[in-house]
Amino acid sequence: MKILKYVFWLLWRSWFYILMAIPIIAFLPFLIISISREKWYPFFFVLARIWARFILFGMGFWYKIEREDEPEPGKSYMFVANHTSMADIMLMLAVIRNPFVFVGKKELVKIPLFGFFYKRTCILVDRSSPKSRKEVFDRAQKRLNQGLSICIFPEGGVPDDESVLLDAFKDGAFRLAIEHDIPVFPLTFPDNKKRFSFNFFSGSPGRMRVKMHHEIPTVDRSDENKQDIKDLRDETRSIIYHELLRYNKKEHPGLDAL
Repeated sequence: MKILKYVFWLLWRSWFYILMAIPIIAFLPFLIISISREKWYPFFFVLARIWARFILFGMGFWYKIEREDEPEPGKSYMFVANHTSMADIMLMLAVIRNPFVFVGKKELVKIPLFGFFYKRTCILVDRSSPKSRKEVFDRAQKRLNQGLSICIFPEGGVPDDESVLLDAFKDGAFRLAIEHDIPVFPLTFPDNKKRFSFNFFSGSPGRMRVKMHHEIPTVDRSDENKQDIKDLRDETRSIIYHELLRYNKKEHPGLDAL
């Protein structure tokens, strides 16, 4: 029985990469056109959302959204969520309609096909380079001026220890939000680690829940005030952390998650 599970995981995980490639190849001419000019990015975003849903449903995932709030059309936000899975990217694209640009690590450009478009549509950051981090602020401002939003996974990576419920948040997303005077919009993805973690031999098809929280305003906060950045960061993390605890307790009644 255990061997059958490993065979399933091997085939299922390989299928994921095939699913990533199919829409890219099918829409290749349109994708190339959509990235040829920055002002055409919203068209690329529509194609990216189709790509994301194709992968999620093709892997046997379906999502259910619980809303406390909803992004206002035409408004720019800093979208943030917990990060435990490669499917986080697809799920964010699937549930958010406001066109946004990811800020992500440059290592993902190495993925065939995906990396080509990732490099040309996302704001890449080399976390070891102070110069790269500064350039992120300049590129984010340019994108916001175009009426787009920004999306960052503020944990800055996925912890090797999968027992970690939510890793510490980096300051970058919150400094950007305050500097550019856009609200933070937190989302919680409680099931992605169970469904499709970075551990190759794990996961299963099933439901992926999404909790959309109330937006957090950044007015009257200063990016020059470290306490303002810390307060916004800690408030956002607390919202997502306690939501993860709530789901954890619901899944495991009687378990003291704290």
